[in-house]
Amino acid sequence: MSYEATVQFKFDATYTPTYGSGFGSTVVDDFIPEEHYVITAPAADLNSTQYFKLFEKFLLCVGMSPCSIRSGAMSLVFNGYVSEEEQRKVCKEYEITMDEDLRTRFEEWKKEEEEFTRLKKGPMGTIELQQQNDFRDSAEGVV
Repeated sequence: MSYEATVQFKFDATYTPTYGSGFGSTVVDDFIPEEHYVITAPAADLNSTQYFKLFEKFLLCVGMSPCSIRSGAMSLVFNGYVSEEEQRKVCKEYEITMDEDLRTRFEEWKKEEEEFTRLKKGPMGTIELQQQNDFRDSAEGVV
């Protein structure tokens, strides 16, 4: 038994001009009076990411801005109807920090920066000097 499926997004726009509402032509050069879009894709094996990409293309065709599309997609995850646990799963998957966690993340980064500075300096401030001397000695040997 075989399974075939397609999904279609269809957009039809028509425009009826109003002639005689003043002098001159009402035709505008950068205006398309009618638009017809049909986007068809095989749907048998599409995953949710592919469906969203398909819908994104459709929304772009009908004039939505990429910023509005992204905002709409994010509102599906970060709204009051989605549990915080589910939101945190998405944040972990995409390495996003929620506003509630910014203070904690900042403190972690501060500690990591202090540790890096301490390790870079060395226990007695000698590692950095030793590396500079090694670099100078190797450069003199090359010349």
